[in-house]
Amino acid sequence: MLYSLLALLVSVLLVAVTASTGARFRPDSWYRQLQKPRWTPPDIVFPIAWGVLYLLMAIAAWRIYMAEDSPFRTASLAVYGLQLVANAAWSWLFFGRKQVAAALMDIALLLGLITLAIVLFANVSVLAAWLMVPYWLWVLLALTLNATILRLNRGQGQS
Repeated sequence: MLYSLLALLVSVLLVAVTASTGARFRPDSWYRQLQKPRWTPPDIVFPIAWGVLYLLMAIAAWRIYMAEDSPFRTASLAVYGLQLVANAAWSWLFFGRKQVAAALMDIALLLGLITLAIVLFANVSVLAAWLMVPYWLWVLLALTLNATILRLNRGQGQS
């Protein structure tokens, strides 16, 4: 029981480290000046959505970690780790470096890694796979938003 709780704590801490880039690199005056589509969610939605999604991700990864050792479990955790890195890189690229095109490439990679993680997770824990689906949907929305911002701001030095 203690081992399981420690594993869950580690999973939450790994997600918190990932989330720290989102807390470090946040929307600023540069972002507010960008042209954005009308369907852009209000700023308040982002920390709420990410908080819920990060919790679901941590629980999903914990379930995978606690499953019996198998090649799918190992592959699942490796891909999960890679997607955490891609997730952390996005805020740095988009808000920190103001590289909208590079951020778009990163988020496309992130979506692919999440997709692969869901497929691998399903071979270990169907519940863990389903816990990742809201994250996949949100990142798909974020990718679409990133691509639209890039298109709307082409030629304005915002790439």
